[in-house]
Amino acid sequence: METFAGVDATLFARIQFAFTVSFHIIFPAFSIGLSAFIATLEVRWLRSGEQYLHTLARFWTKIFAVSFAMGVVSGIVMEYQLGTNWSRFSEIIGPAIGPLFGYEVLTAFFLEASFLGIMLFGWNRVPPWLHTLASIMVAVGTALSGFWILAANSWMHTPAGFEMRNGIAYPLDWWAIIFNPSFPYRFTHMMIATYLTTSLVVLATGARYVLAGKFEREARTMVHMGLGMLAVLAPLQILVGDLHGLNTSKHQPAKVAAMEAHWDSSHPAPLVLFAWPDEKAERNIAEISIPKLGSLIITHDPNGKFPGLLDFAPEDRPPVKPVFFMFRVMVGIGLLLLAIGFTGVYLWWRKRLFSATWFLKPLGYAWPLGFIAIIAGWIVTEVGRQPWIAYGILRTADATSPVAASTVAISLALFVLVYFVVFSIGIFYIYRMLRRGPKPVEDPNALPNRPLSAGDPA
Repeated sequence: METFAGVDATLFARIQFAFTVSFHIIFPAFSIGLSAFIATLEVRWLRSGEQYLHTLARFWTKIFAVSFAMGVVSGIVMEYQLGTNWSRFSEIIGPAIGPLFGYEVLTAFFLEASFLGIMLFGWNRVPPWLHTLASIMVAVGTALSGFWILAANSWMHTPAGFEMRNGIAYPLDWWAIIFNPSFPYRFTHMMIATYLTTSLVVLATGARYVLAGKFEREARTMVHMGLGMLAVLAPLQILVGDLHGLNTSKHQPAKVAAMEAHWDSSHPAPLVLFAWPDEKAERNIAEISIPKLGSLIITHDPNGKFPGLLDFAPEDRPPVKPVFFMFRVMVGIGLLLLAIGFTGVYLWWRKRLFSATWFLKPLGYAWPLGFIAIIAGWIVTEVGRQPWIAYGILRTADATSPVAASTVAISLALFVLVYFVVFSIGIFYIYRMLRRGPKPVEDPNALPNRPLSAGDPA
């Protein structure tokens, strides 16, 4: 196989897709959560007529617009790569999951396109109820987009509703394809993650404004709403994550074995808090663990047993180190969000929330945690599926295009350069808007100023 700098085309293609998807997932995740937050603000504004809620909604809509645009731009690249680097994947798997991407366009994109213009530019041009409806529809559209993408991705992990004919996956049951065995857990887990991520960004922004003594009412609203969502969703996410883990243990046991760095299935598994998995020696180095707790978590029985990595041929095992460490990053952040939510609610109940600078100061810097957890979770999900691109059907090494390694390497270098330039500008612009803060509008329902015409009353 041809290589470039000692690396073959398949590995370059995997690195390129991993790089671009890591950038891309940040923006749709934020857009899904932020659109729901904006819609909630507008419903509250419509019911109460409070000006500060309108100010907050307009402020976050500007940030949503930039995030949404960057998500669209980076999303186009994802589909572009399917044709250039992964043509065999498209040929073999396309008949089964290709239509799901079309359904995303026909439902989510059309819905968003119909109402996005009203949401972004209709503040002074349409009645408040219509603008609120537009924001709700955009929030529904972003969630629908997540629905179809997660349906396609979940099918790649737990294929169902198809048959193989001449090496091609042909659909038999669209209901089974869409609602494949892992989809309900994966979709719920991801959607909660988007709302948690957005809640933390809103909460951190509000905390900074409170400490700076700026936008007092808006800042307190952001802190209260962000904290409330965190306190509700963080424990719910842990419950959903446990159910998702049980489902993964059933359908992808090698992934769970890598997540837990569990090698020998002949005895109950400990919960490995830290170790350095040695894949050549097939054991853990410097392991710190709690006996039988791993079995209790995975099987709900302290004496339960589940497959270990030694039960799989070396060529059928996922890379252990990235799956093992990224899983701990994701879980660690989840537990930290739980602690933040419960601590904040306790301070709120004791009426000490806005005077507890020891809590608010670090909170102002906590905004990236949700994004880090999402990227770590995707690494666990996608690397843990290896060596399969469609589990049990198509190996990743057999899914690439007949493209030279040097060609993929050059495109990867160009993507890295362009992404860092374009997205650095976008993120810097969002940062500037956050520093500037929400600016109230004097009359939210007034029509825009325009010169008088001959037909206007004097």
